[in-house]
Amino acid sequence: MQYRILGQTVPVVEVLLNNGESMYTQSGGMSYQTEGIEMQTNAKGGLMKSLGRAFAGESMFMATYTARRDNAMIAFATTVPGNIKPVDISQLPGGLNVQKGSFLCAEPGVELSITFTKRFGAGLFGGEGFILQKAVGRGMLFLEVDGDPIEKVLAPGEVLKVDTGNVVAFESTVSYEIETIKGLGNIFLGGEGLFLTKLVGPGKVILQSQNFGDFVGRIAPFVPNR
Repeated sequence: MQYRILGQTVPVVEVLLNNGESMYTQSGGMSYQTEGIEMQTNAKGGLMKSLGRAFAGESMFMATYTARRDNAMIAFATTVPGNIKPVDISQLPGGLNVQKGSFLCAEPGVELSITFTKRFGAGLFGGEGFILQKAVGRGMLFLEVDGDPIEKVLAPGEVLKVDTGNVVAFESTVSYEIETIKGLGNIFLGGEGLFLTKLVGPGKVILQSQNFGDFVGRIAPFVPNR
């Protein structure tokens, strides 16, 4: 499998497959393809995993695209302006925790399943945080990043506090919880909401510069009601 990332505003990843090689994505995630690609849609991983994906706000079904000839090409695009981040899961023995909405596509050797945070408060109050997807296995995973990607490598015990909507993914060695913003004035006048995501090292963290939820909130008042 070979790939290249094209475009800058709404980029695509073009994947070149040889006969028998595959990629999978959420149902409806394909952008374009050449001849020689066979599509199969199913509940990848079984009924329970597909229900888990639906619970996480993702599609219940996955589409697997398999090449039936050499040099067949298929492309997957982001849904909003941003970037595509390639990750070799083989280099992360403990896997990667992925925020919902960040998964774009992957090779079949990458297993994607839901995972729960260790602290219930993270899910109860974190908005997007309670259910994460965990990617493990071998092969390439492609993440959809809103805006620009920012990578941080946290030392043991090092803390990074982030708006929940700006978290894309982090290694399994990084602990994750929700911290309440202190002070009534900060809560009601600060414009940042009630909570921040607290990430504690060691491990790699991938962030995105655009919080699409905030963006939607800003333009919503200007959308006419009919």
